[in-house]
Amino acid sequence: MASADKISVLPGTGIFRPRGRSLVVPPPLTYNPTAMPILDANSLEFFSRSPEQTRRLGMRLGKLLQPGDLVCLQGELGAGKTTLVQGLAQGWGAVDPVSSPTFVLVNVYRRPDAAQLFHLDAYRLESAAEAEELDPDALLEQGPLVVEWAERIAATLPAERLWAELEYVAEEQREMRFAAQGERYEHLLEGLRQGVYGVA
Repeated sequence: MASADKISVLPGTGIFRPRGRSLVVPPPLTYNPTAMPILDANSLEFFSRSPEQTRRLGMRLGKLLQPGDLVCLQGELGAGKTTLVQGLAQGWGAVDPVSSPTFVLVNVYRRPDAAQLFHLDAYRLESAAEAEELDPDALLEQGPLVVEWAERIAATLPAERLWAELEYVAEEQREMRFAAQGERYEHLLEGLRQGVYGVA
């Protein structure tokens, strides 16, 4: 945790940032009705043309997360899962750098207000029992939880969640399909759509 003398508040904003670090504010995304077609009321599709655009989408999602929120990411290696989480953690306000937790299973990112965001990688889990030992429910009680390779442990996760499937399209292009499962996540998805394009 950064000490109090290393944290400053941006005047008039209530936003914390470590001293000596610049605050990155993403440029607005231009509305393009073909870029994010609505599949139905509880899902949407997004085509990213660069890693930076993927991070910007993640930032907007991260700003909406609350303790208890579960975001599940599905996609092969190189699909952009960790890139999305980098933006998500930044938008949430994390002061810690994001890395893939493949070898430690769970990374914890912190905010200056002591809130925690959990990043779980299920790639190396071999059974539902191993996933249960990590106790996802306990993590959700403490903060939002983002799970990479979530399809491997889907049966051990709460049924209500935001599910995102990422797919490699070309060297810098990715397709992302989001599906909301549960009323909270329907609102979360609506907020994401509103935050990105200004439309609900």
